[in-house]
Amino acid sequence: MRPITATIDLSALRHNLGVVRRHAPQSGAIAVVKANAYGHGLLRAARAFVEADGFAVVELEAAIRLREAGYSRPIVLLEGFFRPRELPVLNEHRLMPAIHSFEQIEMLREARPGTRLDVLLKVNTGLNRLGFQPLDFSDALARLQSSPCISSVTLMTHFATADDERGIAAQLRVLESLTRAGLPRTMANSAAILRYPESHADWVRPGIMLYGCSPFAECVGATLDLRPAMTLASELIAVRDLAPGDAVGYGSTYVAQRHVRMGVVACGYADGYPRHAPTATPVLVDGTLTGTVGRVSMDMLCVDVTNIPSARVGAPVVLWGHGNPVENVAHAAGTVGYELLCALTPRVRVVESP
Repeated sequence: MRPITATIDLSALRHNLGVVRRHAPQSGAIAVVKANAYGHGLLRAARAFVEADGFAVVELEAAIRLREAGYSRPIVLLEGFFRPRELPVLNEHRLMPAIHSFEQIEMLREARPGTRLDVLLKVNTGLNRLGFQPLDFSDALARLQSSPCISSVTLMTHFATADDERGIAAQLRVLESLTRAGLPRTMANSAAILRYPESHADWVRPGIMLYGCSPFAECVGATLDLRPAMTLASELIAVRDLAPGDAVGYGSTYVAQRHVRMGVVACGYADGYPRHAPTATPVLVDGTLTGTVGRVSMDMLCVDVTNIPSARVGAPVVLWGHGNPVENVAHAAGTVGYELLCALTPRVRVVESP
């Protein structure tokens, strides 16, 4: 059995939900568990988030799995529904779709008698992906509220720059101009939960922070009292000496300029490690931080262990997680922690830590 494993720390997941509660104590918390809970396992994460006030997913199949597993709290479908034939399924499983287009409102006309849905009316306040334009808000709301299959409407938007210096003020002004008395609101993502209490409203929707990863480029999760929930670990499966001029890996992109002691790690892009990670991407070998050398291949990557005397075959390696924040690995690879966590592949053995 290959030594690579992803350990999911359930106590970290619970702790991170607690951080959400501390920042937004007056708001309901909808735990975002889309994309297989950011690679952590849908039902595994749901068990850890049992104290959440609901869940949010993109995939209808994931919502049904949650219901079939016995979770009775609200489940939000962040992209809503796509075909009228999905409406009976939404009704049967009491799912809350986001309504972001007039085409969806037209589909509601085909709902069977007896269908009753709680929905989220998504407004485009500046992200410019999904959502009704502010000028169309009143019309969309009126149509929903007059539809016999709609039980309740919650106002929803999503912030584009809550994680940088531009903040949320402009988008918040747009949403506040549309607020109607008695209409609940949900808008705060992880970054807004942490930085903008004025955005918390009735429901917050934490995502990446639940998994211990910072939503901000300038810091890692530990700075925010978040704990990494996934540790991707492996071992050295070979150690070799390189002389000056020796090249490593496909394309010979790394050429030793000095005598280098190099370790080979059982992990590659077929496990979810980013192929585009450059030389010097951080890796923790036997408790000491070092970096990759050469190109990441399908099943292996190489690391510089010159200054780690204990680095022998079988020495433990942390690709990301405890001791090697995923944010730092992602930054070196020119991407974000979200992508790395979600990219974990099925061939990686997953174990749980309570």
